Amino acid sequence: MQIQNTNEVRPFRIDIPQADLDDLAQRLDRVRWAQELPGVGWDYGVPVAYVKELVAYWRTGYDWRAWEATLNQYPQFTTEIDGQRIHFLHVRSPEPNALPLIVTHGWPGSIAEFTKIIGPLTDPVAHGGQAGDAFHVVMPSIPGFAFSDKPREPGWDPARIARLEAALMARLGYTRYGVQAATGDRSSARRSRSPMRRTWRACT
Repeated sequence: MQIQNTNEVRPFRIDIPQADLDDLAQRLDRVRWAQELPGVGWDYGVPVAYVKELVAYWRTGYDWRAWEATLNQYPQFTTEIDGQRIHFLHVRSPEPNALPLIVTHGWPGSIAEFTKIIGPLTDPVAHGGQAGDAFHVVMPSIPGFAFSDKPREPGWDPARIARLEAALMARLGYTRYGVQAATGDRSSARRSRSPMRRTWRACT
C-alpha cells in the first residue's frame, strides 16, 4: 500500500480542557456495578472488587495534570502519514554524533511508559554514561493511542505501523537509526518479521 501523506510537522502541546476531566470524574461516579456470584474470583472475568479499586484510582488517585506536565517537558509534534495524524516525541541529544532511535510502545501502552529513559538515552553523560552512548529519541504514539488519530479502516497491523514509522524517520531526516520495539506482546514477535526490521538493516 502506498503511503499518502503531507510533510508538515507541527508542534504539539497537551492541554486537556478541565471540562473533559470533570466529565470523566462524573461518569466514574455514576458507574453501575454488575452483580457477580460469590467466591468465583477470576473464573468469570474481572472481579467487581478489582474494577472498583481501579475506578477509585482513576477517580481520586490519578493526577492527570501531573502527567500532562511531565509529557509537556519534552518536544512533541504531529504529522500526517498514511492518512493518519501521528503524535510523537522528538528529543534530540546534545551530543552531535548521537544515533537516532525510534522507541515504540506496545498494545496496550503509551509513550508515558518511557519517560524515565529519555534523559539517560539523550544525555548519558549527565547520567554517568559516555557521550558515545547518546541517542536522538523519537517516540510515536501508534494509531489509536494517545493523541494519534484512531484508525479509520482495518489493516493497522505491525507491518503497516512499521512502514509508517520508517516514513516518520525519513521525514525527520534520519537515514540511519536504531529501532526499539515493545516486548511481552504480539508486537514484538510480529515486528521481527516486519518492514521495520528490513528498514533497520538497510539503514545500517
